[in-house]
Amino acid sequence: MTTQSKSAESRGVAQLMTAMVLSGTLGVFVVESGASPFNVVFFRVVFGALALGSYVLSRGWLRDHGFTPRTLGLAVLGGVFIVFNWVFLFESYENTSISVATVVYHTQPFYVVLLGALLFRERLTAAKVGWIALAFAGLILVSGVTPADFTSGGTYLTGVGQALLAALLYGLSTLVTKRITGVRPHLIALVQVLVGIPLLLPFADFGAMAGTGWDWGWLVGLGFIHTGVMYVLMYAAYAKLPTSKIAVLAFVYPAVAMVMDWAVYGHHIGLVQALGVPLIVLASLKVTLARPLRTRASAPARETAVRAPEAASRPATPVASEG
Repeated sequence: MTTQSKSAESRGVAQLMTAMVLSGTLGVFVVESGASPFNVVFFRVVFGALALGSYVLSRGWLRDHGFTPRTLGLAVLGGVFIVFNWVFLFESYENTSISVATVVYHTQPFYVVLLGALLFRERLTAAKVGWIALAFAGLILVSGVTPADFTSGGTYLTGVGQALLAALLYGLSTLVTKRITGVRPHLIALVQVLVGIPLLLPFADFGAMAGTGWDWGWLVGLGFIHTGVMYVLMYAAYAKLPTSKIAVLAFVYPAVAMVMDWAVYGHHIGLVQALGVPLIVLASLKVTLARPLRTRASAPARETAVRAPEAASRPATPVASEG
């Protein structure tokens, strides 16, 4: 590796670390805004569209956007999944905690693998099945759900289900977005947040925002910091880093989220729940970093696989980040 490439990789690490730290603070911004999940997401996409749109315009990328009717349609579909993924994740914060919701949500990579096998007949190896099973064993521990929760119901069990549904929607968005080539990821992200504006408008309660006051700052931050700045940093980093480092650094996000949840709200997961975290981390790394099967039929897909991190809209993920 040359000195120049080492320098570029170091910048990429710093950029992705910063993006993941920002992502880890997202839950606090959501809770502190005091708004309903639908209102939070609506104003996030409004302010996020302003932030990303300004950046894209300043770079002159709209003139040669690269979209075709097909890829634009895929971006719109991915936007539908991403927007409702945020709604369910933010609702999960209310019903569980930022820590539990974030760790449960971080099962996204496994949904990508399972959905790829189910919808696109991508090969699912026995090793991947084993790692996914281990991850869901960790998920059961982290969630803290007991048999009594299934009989008594309650908001906690609902919250765990909402985090799982958010992860599923993120997985669907990732699969859709991976099939978009020749378009800058910033433009894909811009389309996705723009889709959210008319999509969530019927659900937004503007009357409830009348007494928001200084809490508007949290909503503006969600758009400009957690959608504008964070996405720009992530996409810049993806172009400089190998997949292995991206996968490892993605775990900065849930770590920071758990620290923030403890520091701000005094929430922390119990000992038994903590035992599930390394299971999910290990399984996620094994699935994400698994070597692709080398076959003649799959050889042409290698270029697309290399470009996927640049094309994918993480939330958060992202990598995944929060999405």
